[in-house]
Amino acid sequence: MTSHKEKILLTEEQETLLVPLYSKAVVSQQPNSIFVDEKAKEIIEHVEYDFTKLKIPRKTVLTLCIRAKKIDAYTREFLAVHPSSIVIHLGCGLDSRYTRVNNGEVEWYDLDMPEVIDLRRKFYEETDTYHMIPSSVTDLDWIDSISLRGRPVLVIAEGLLMYLKEEEVKALILKLKEAFPGCGLVFDAYSVLTAKSAQKHPSIKKTGAVIRWGIDDTTAVEQWAGGIQLMDEWYFTQAEDIQNFGFKYRLAFSIAGLFTAARKAHRILYYTL
Repeated sequence: MTSHKEKILLTEEQETLLVPLYSKAVVSQQPNSIFVDEKAKEIIEHVEYDFTKLKIPRKTVLTLCIRAKKIDAYTREFLAVHPSSIVIHLGCGLDSRYTRVNNGEVEWYDLDMPEVIDLRRKFYEETDTYHMIPSSVTDLDWIDSISLRGRPVLVIAEGLLMYLKEEEVKALILKLKEAFPGCGLVFDAYSVLTAKSAQKHPSIKKTGAVIRWGIDDTTAVEQWAGGIQLMDEWYFTQAEDIQNFGFKYRLAFSIAGLFTAARKAHRILYYTL
C-alpha cells in the first residue's frame, strides 16, 4: 500500500470509477452505516483529487452502496455453494470486493483498462489466487488468460455494461458463455429510457462518460443463445436498508417502488449462461 498521495491521472470517462469509490468511503465514515468499505476509505486518504468536482448527488451515493452490498451478497451466496471457484470482476476500478468477500479458496480476477490497473497496483498486490488483468473488456482475448480447470465461474460487471454498445454486450456475453459454459453473470442495467436520460446526471456530465446501452425486456438476452437463463431481477426499491434512510430518501424510493418504469430504471440482473 502506498504511503504518499497519488495524483490521479485518468481520462474523463475513466474518472467514473472514482464515483463509487468516493461514495463507499463517504458512507463508510457514517455511524451505523449501511455499508462499510475500509479499503475505500484508505484509498481516498491517499489520493490527491478534488472529489467535489464529481458532483455526486446523495441519492446516487446511497444507490451505489446498495448496489455494492447486493452484488457482494450474490457473490457470497455463490462462494457458499462453490467455495473453490473462479470469480471475474469486469471493470473493477478501485473496488475492494475481493477483500470484502474472500473466503480463502476462490481464485479471483479483476479486470480494467491498463491505466486503471496501473493505478490499482498502487493499492493492491497480486497473489497466487488474486490476479489483475489490464485490458479493455471488449478486447475478448483476455478470456484466454483464465484457466478453468473444471471450476465454476461467476462474472461480475458492476457499473460497466451500460457504457458499452449493445453489440459489444452481446459479443461479451456470447464469448463468456462459450468459454465458461454454465457460468453466472451478475450486472446492473439501466432501462432504455434511463440510458437515454442518464447523460443529464451531474456526475456523468462532469466525467464526459457516454451511456450506450439500456434494456427493458430481460428475455432479450435469453434470446441471444440457447441456455441463457435469467435467475433474478432485483430492484433497488427492494433494499432493506432503505428503512434506515432519512425521510426524503425513504419517500423517493417508496414512490419509485410504486411504478414499474421507476423500479426498472436501474436494477441488478443475474443470468446463467
